[in-house]
Amino acid sequence: MKKLMIGTAIAALALAPAVNASVSPTKYVGHALAKNAKVSLKQARTAALKARPGRIVDQELEKERGGSGLRYSFDIRSHGKIIEVGIDAMTGAVLENGAENPAKEAKEEAAEPKK
Repeated sequence: MKKLMIGTAIAALALAPAVNASVSPTKYVGHALAKNAKVSLKQARTAALKARPGRIVDQELEKERGGSGLRYSFDIRSHGKIIEVGIDAMTGAVLENGAENPAKEAKEEAAEPKK
């Protein structure tokens, strides 16, 4: 019985990071674009969570139409749904705050500037 309890505790500790995993507050796709941004990742994260309270599960800095053309994009889990919040990397303005769906994603990808 004691071995089973120890094994269960070890398994729970091993899985805990995966269950509670959160996006690193400093690592993101598009880091090379940060030198062009006036708003820091930390400021953008704060603005995004103010616009949509929840937990950030993905983040990136990207060139995209709308606003200054450079935006932080955050996927926030809020009330069981994934919400995309876009923050202008030059002004800190909220550019987007809505639910993700495949049609919207396809439209955004088609509109993105070619790399």
